Amino acid sequence: MNIATTRLFPAEADPLRVPQRIAVVTDAWMPQMNGVVRTLSTTVRVLEDWGHDVTVISPDQFRSMPCPTYPEIRLAFTAPGAVGRRLAALAPDAVHIATEGPLGFAARRFCISKEVAFTTAYHTQFPDYVARRTGLPADWFWRYIRWFHSPARRIMVATESIRSELRDRGLSRLHHWSRGVDLSCFTPDAPAPAEYADLSRPIQLYVGRVAVEKNLDAFLTLDTPGSKVVVGDGPALAELAARYPAVRFLGRRSGRELAGCYAAADVFVFPSRTDTFGLVLVESLACGTPVAAFPVAGPRDIVTAECGALSESLERAIAGALTCSSRDCARIGAQYSWEAATDQFRAGLVASGEVRATP
Repeated sequence: MNIATTRLFPAEADPLRVPQRIAVVTDAWMPQMNGVVRTLSTTVRVLEDWGHDVTVISPDQFRSMPCPTYPEIRLAFTAPGAVGRRLAALAPDAVHIATEGPLGFAARRFCISKEVAFTTAYHTQFPDYVARRTGLPADWFWRYIRWFHSPARRIMVATESIRSELRDRGLSRLHHWSRGVDLSCFTPDAPAPAEYADLSRPIQLYVGRVAVEKNLDAFLTLDTPGSKVVVGDGPALAELAARYPAVRFLGRRSGRELAGCYAAADVFVFPSRTDTFGLVLVESLACGTPVAAFPVAGPRDIVTAECGALSESLERAIAGALTCSSRDCARIGAQYSWEAATDQFRAGLVASGEVRATP
């Protein structure tokens, strides 16, 4: 390690000890509300509760512009070296780069130039998302993913399916980092929303971003008995509400209000084919509501015959999930805690002072 790096990051950083000062660099942060933001913000809160000093470098600290086709996401503009100077001033024991956007790119460049070890995470199926929005082949964007993550000492992944896919794509230094649910909030006894009172059963619920990559048409076009409910916000909300007037769109909900939407529904329908985990899956299960989904990464790693059904026919998956026991669903959902997930994250960090090994 060169002298400059030693001055920037303390030599006492030991890869075997628990890091106390942690820097998290992310292009996804509040006021955005999605699975990545919830995962990161909750992980930061738990780490701070445990006594860690966590600094988040995020778009709200810089000038930014709306992401084309996805205005809720802000793309940060930074002066050359701005992110690196912040990292140098922080002198963290560990650096985690959460996303592959402009801030993540800047942090990656700094860490490589200073031989500072860092970790990354693969939160979203970025190539599939961009391919859906641009019409270009996903393989084009996988080249960027391989390039971005290959220098990381560890790449954190939420499920075995994603681990297998990344390994097949040439990325091998993988570390398991699961997700959790607030088990004090998401419970089967959460009160039902008033909007459910006049709905016919079974109530089929979707919760999440209302966006093209979530494949909502696959759910909303189904001719199934009962009622369909969508909870969430996003760029496709107005269009879908106009196209599906029989569907009840409730907008964004959080906390116990959101828990009640899950708990009072009969089945949670997850039509996405591009999620790496799906926090909403475990939130639904914790509330005792079974899951119907396609047999893809995320659902395939979480949903068992006890708590839902997977099928290439979403209609068949819904019918199967409706036979599941609420008690079994809640029991399986209770296995996912944020404390356990955060401990996995902490175990995956590497000391920033350690010189990065050649891939």
